[in-house]
Amino acid sequence: MPRTTLIIDKHVLADLKQLAAARGQTVSALADDLLRKGIERARSTEKPPSLPQSINMGRALVDVADRNALYDVFDRESGFPESIKPPRS
Repeated sequence: MPRTTLIIDKHVLADLKQLAAARGQTVSALADDLLRKGIERARSTEKPPSLPQSINMGRALVDVADRNALYDVFDRESGFPESIKPPRS
């Protein structure tokens, strides 16, 4: 098992030592057990990212399946004069 150094508040360390002695465990074994449980709990309570709320914008003003109707809307909205608009295919 790899060794590492953690900086722990002295009061937390005192509680950890007292609990380890009461359970008949080493401080390392108890810390490992408590950290593992804490990590598992944190993973299980993570909320999935929230999705943006959808809003009802009413019915569609153009049939999106009708290509010519869409082109007409795009032409009106673009503000380009008819003389410079690209030809439709």
